[in-house]
Amino acid sequence: MTRIVTRNAPPRVVWQLEQQGLHPLLARLYAARGITDKAELDYELKSLIPPAALTHATDAAQLLADAIEAEAKLLIIGDYDCDGATATAVGMRALKSLGADVDFLLPDRFKLGYGLSPEIVDVAAEQSPDLIITVDNGIASLEGVARAQQHGIATLITDHHLPGDTLPDAECIVNPNQPGCGFPSKCIAGVGVMFYVMLALRAELRERGWFAPHNAERPEPNFASLLDLVALGTVADVVKLDRNNRILVSQGLKRMRAGQMQAGIAALFKAAGRDPKRATAFDLGFLLGPRLNAAGRLADMRLGVECLLTDDPARALTIAQQLDNFNRERREIEADMQEQALHLLESMAIDDSAAGIALFDESWHEGVVGILASRIKDKLHRPVFAFAPGEGGIIKGSGRSIPGLHLRDALDLVAKRAPGLLVRFGGHAMAAGATLREGNFAQFSAVFAQVASELLDPAALTRTLETDGNLEGGYLSLEAARLLENEIWGQGFPAPLFCDDFDVEQQRVLKEKHLKLRLRKGNSRIDAIQFNFATQPGHRTRAAYRLAINEYMGVESPQLMIEHLDGEKP
Repeated sequence: MTRIVTRNAPPRVVWQLEQQGLHPLLARLYAARGITDKAELDYELKSLIPPAALTHATDAAQLLADAIEAEAKLLIIGDYDCDGATATAVGMRALKSLGADVDFLLPDRFKLGYGLSPEIVDVAAEQSPDLIITVDNGIASLEGVARAQQHGIATLITDHHLPGDTLPDAECIVNPNQPGCGFPSKCIAGVGVMFYVMLALRAELRERGWFAPHNAERPEPNFASLLDLVALGTVADVVKLDRNNRILVSQGLKRMRAGQMQAGIAALFKAAGRDPKRATAFDLGFLLGPRLNAAGRLADMRLGVECLLTDDPARALTIAQQLDNFNRERREIEADMQEQALHLLESMAIDDSAAGIALFDESWHEGVVGILASRIKDKLHRPVFAFAPGEGGIIKGSGRSIPGLHLRDALDLVAKRAPGLLVRFGGHAMAAGATLREGNFAQFSAVFAQVASELLDPAALTRTLETDGNLEGGYLSLEAARLLENEIWGQGFPAPLFCDDFDVEQQRVLKEKHLKLRLRKGNSRIDAIQFNFATQPGHRTRAAYRLAINEYMGVESPQLMIEHLDGEKP
């Protein structure tokens, strides 16, 4: 069952925004998302929270500046997802432009696992670095930092994940979610944290007279050139798009639309068949991000980072095409796993009262369980963990949650309820990971279901679609679609979703799984499509939809992307 509700757009706020010059449709949409003043939509770089506001960013800058001046050897250790890859690329490009001796290392997810583990530190030690810099990981790496100390290697942790009860004994930690940090944007991505540290480092080196005119051979770099990477990592990591994150994304998209982007970003657009001149947050989250992530899921994310680091367009395109092939393979694997999972659910006879679901199959691919969990979560509207086999009797799981259940907090409670059950765990509110012994899966499944039932309000188990209400017939147009496409939407600042009653004039099924419709509202007629539809409507239906642009044979037209269809309306 799906419950459809309408977001509240206070009429007075709508009026105020209109008086400030906003388009009436945008005024209504922004008012419903908590915007009360047009100034909140100022996405210029000057409106960014200053780097000094991020706790220990200045300390990190001093540490790095000292290292650069001493010609120390730096090594970035990143994560194998899109956020980690872009953060690694930001660090590499920025530090090299500042004259640092720097290289990077990414763990093989299938051999070394996530984060700054003792095993990855041992691998890193073979390169004899003076300082390890983590990006998008490290806040829970107590053993890894201890191992680095044994090797005589200093550590700088930059991360955004939630910390445990104890922080690692690193030389410096930059994480907006660590205790005592007052940075307002708690939801900044790992790439955003690294970008901030690089801004602080540049300011520190400027104070030390590092750049021209003091040194003619060292011009001060413009880090705005990195914002395409920051935007991609921010959107792909599905962090909440608060104002600070929207500024970062907006500035990155602006550069893409102007053709001012890394060769690798341009190549990813080409591989995805999209024109960067019309780049949107949707493109970053659903087209570029998955292609980059595919390297970390099925192969080696080093290939993805290489795509982002090369300045050779031909090399970038070759890699982007490889990533595109990986992504196609990933989709095939995912489809098979999803079918298996649905059969498994049927055999488990899970009823509607189950508040949390855990699934495991020995044939599943470790790199795709996160996406699988997300798909099953969307279908059942339940928090879901999907596990795949690792090595030595260990299984590795990835979880996705629904509003109302903080997944990492739920895992923390599982760990307290059943000491020793979880080998390790970590993550965010909506996504988390867990590792356990295969023989303990049944216990985990039971404890997780119990914890989820305690933490979730029963009402949260009914899927709720928040919509922006009706869309006036005059706005079912290409102009309105373009207006919406140019704005910044994403997690926590959702893209407009409208709801209307329509007459169904035509309908047909495409490729046995997509529903193509011709709808009429009053005197307005428009095409619509629903991917992976479940049921066909009657002659009249209620639809929740997004207004989009369909491009076919070089011709653009408005089209509705259906997210929900009711049956026959009286």
